[in-house]
Amino acid sequence: MVPRIGIARVVNAILVVVKSLIRLPLLSSIYRGAIHCLKQLKNMVFQFLPLQRYLKNVPQNQDVSCRIHPIAITLQMDATYWGRNFGVVIFMDATTHKVLHYRFLRGKERISDYQAGISCLQDQGFTIRAIVSDALSGIKEAFPEKPYQYCQFHQLQRIRHLLTTNPRLPAAKELKALAHQLTQSSRLDFETSLQKWEQKWKDFLQEKSYGEDGKCHFTHRRTRSAFYSLKRNLNALFTFENFPADQVPRTNNAIESLNSVLKMRLRLHRGLPKEKRELIIGNILGAYNPDKH
Repeated sequence: MVPRIGIARVVNAILVVVKSLIRLPLLSSIYRGAIHCLKQLKNMVFQFLPLQRYLKNVPQNQDVSCRIHPIAITLQMDATYWGRNFGVVIFMDATTHKVLHYRFLRGKERISDYQAGISCLQDQGFTIRAIVSDALSGIKEAFPEKPYQYCQFHQLQRIRHLLTTNPRLPAAKELKALAHQLTQSSRLDFETSLQKWEQKWKDFLQEKSYGEDGKCHFTHRRTRSAFYSLKRNLNALFTFENFPADQVPRTNNAIESLNSVLKMRLRLHRGLPKEKRELIIGNILGAYNPDKH
């Protein structure tokens, strides 16, 4: 194999020649495109060659908790995907932001994936004081003995989806503004504001109209759904208040940051088969240091 540094020097030399030719007016656009291509090639050289050694040395081990002494933890859980049929669910210590366990997905995430991960950690001696996760259907019911904090960021995403980023109706605008206070509010303040909104717009919420099917429906179904989503999840959104400061986070932002790192790294190696991608992901998760990102 040609040494990486040798290839890099060749690419750099070509870049110097091309940059000198770019001064010719007729060839300017052509050589600008050539420079862009060569820079991409240089990046690939530095990324791909170490990757070969990297893939050979990574153990296929989903459990990284053996590196960490078992303790009482707040467990953050979330899944991220590359397409519909490949993803990974991550289990992270909310205090240290160290990855304790991960499991690859071959389709949509299921409750059993989370149950298996938690069972693995408990077998390792970890005591789980609380869980932070999104609103995957059934996840709260699957662990009834564990305090559950619904990620406030995921709740806001749900509200934006229902109301859009620029709602037209005054009631929807007020509800969206109220929802954006969620991450800075106490439960008492937020619940009081939500009750005031409901009292103000109670007639609006009950308005009905006939649809094309001839049946009577609530007129403002998406606004109703957004409101009742907040009201229904109120307890889970403020579970963290039942614990000492910083012991249980409001959101899963720590895992979201890690997911961004995974997406960025995998983007550099498009086209690899799933087995190789799993090795890359396993290496990143096993060595992840949040202080460096």
